[in-house]
Amino acid sequence: MNLKNDQRGNSSTLAIVGLTILLLIFIVFSFWAFSGRQKYKNNVQAISDQAAQQAVQVAQQQDAVKYNEQLKNPYRSYSGPSQYGGISLKYPNTWSSYIDDSGNGQALIDGYFNPGYVPSISAQSSVFALRVQVLNQSYSDVLSGITSSSQQNQAKISPYSLPLLPSVVGVKVTGQIGNNQTGEMVVLPLRGNTIEVFTMGTDYQSDFENIILPNLTFSP
Repeated sequence: MNLKNDQRGNSSTLAIVGLTILLLIFIVFSFWAFSGRQKYKNNVQAISDQAAQQAVQVAQQQDAVKYNEQLKNPYRSYSGPSQYGGISLKYPNTWSSYIDDSGNGQALIDGYFNPGYVPSISAQSSVFALRVQVLNQSYSDVLSGITSSSQQNQAKISPYSLPLLPSVVGVKVTGQIGNNQTGEMVVLPLRGNTIEVFTMGTDYQSDFENIILPNLTFSP
């Protein structure tokens, strides 16, 4: 009888131990599953928050660009003296300008344009969004100097006509447009003189191509 009781007692003990082990395994697995779920939930939330933040930043940037574009309107205008071709151009309302069209300077017309304010026109380090010049030089002479730079692989030259003046054919220069200066420049013949219109660097190339050139004209 004692032997049977011992066997029954051992069986009960083993059963309890087995159930306890299974319970511990279940608890550990449940905790692991819960932790994994929380980690996944946290990661998903973090990814969602990051995506939402990026979306807000993109929207803010787009709004800022749209707002800045709206500020450029209505465009300002400049009309030069008729004896120097009667140049007519439009530029963004947010830009300032300094123009010497007296004919007594180094150029018959010498214009400087830049957003906000015009930096020093005498400092070699100054960079301008737009420069407009009527040079007291023949187109062939000016083009000869440009061609020389192009042959040194410092500039790319292609034929160009203004949208409002397709009958006058000049060139568009991309790359080296002056001493240690890069950008984009349009060079056109004007009677016995030459017009140079250019932007320095690349920051205002879009304005140059989409606002300045489409609205530029003169009397050939």
